[in-house]
Amino acid sequence: MHIVSAYDEDLKFLTGRVAAMGGMAERMIETSISALVHSDGPLAQKVIGEDEKLDAAQREIDDRALAVIARRQPLADDLREIIGAIRISSDLERVGDLAKNNAKRTLAVATTRQSVKLFRGLQSLAELAATQLKDVLDVYASREVSRLTAVRDRDYEIDAVYTSLFRELLTYMMEDPRNITACTHLLFCAKNIERMGDHATNIAETVYYVQTAEQLPVDRPKHDRSHDVTVDTGAAAPGGAAS
Repeated sequence: MHIVSAYDEDLKFLTGRVAAMGGMAERMIETSISALVHSDGPLAQKVIGEDEKLDAAQREIDDRALAVIARRQPLADDLREIIGAIRISSDLERVGDLAKNNAKRTLAVATTRQSVKLFRGLQSLAELAATQLKDVLDVYASREVSRLTAVRDRDYEIDAVYTSLFRELLTYMMEDPRNITACTHLLFCAKNIERMGDHATNIAETVYYVQTAEQLPVDRPKHDRSHDVTVDTGAAAPGGAAS
């Protein structure tokens, strides 16, 4: 009984730490965008500091999970639970890295103030990614896997908003070369947020596998169409030489 109780505590520790990491990652998404939009250097530094805590939490989960596997030699459901914690913590750590990277661009973007509309687009994209991450972590806690298909499919919306923002940023760069530096940084930020949505999708697939021992039906095709985006240089810069 004592061994069983200790084993249960190990599993509870892993799920609890994953949930804590998820909360940290959600806050980092929101804070990094706030720092970017308001050109808030101290807030950006706070995000960078939080990333170190997220990294430490992932290492703690990895160490504990490997120790449990070595001591208990779990099978079936328990083994999936432990491997799932490792995989989810890895995705959350990457979300933190992406938020940190956005925070680091705060000062570069602040050198040239851009259209409020662009920042609103970036905020909308970040809100979608943060909501998707929150929803998938809620499913991880509740194990209501029937909700996961809808959560995963929401990534289509993130891809669509990202593609639209990508096009808009390219247009601003073509209209005024002075926008190029700041808009390039914002392009990287938008891509980082789109990647956060991909990591939330990875987590959804992991949670489903942990709970059912099966893969989520039908792999999700990517709907990021930024590689197809072109800008009419003649329209963007009237009077310019045609190439």
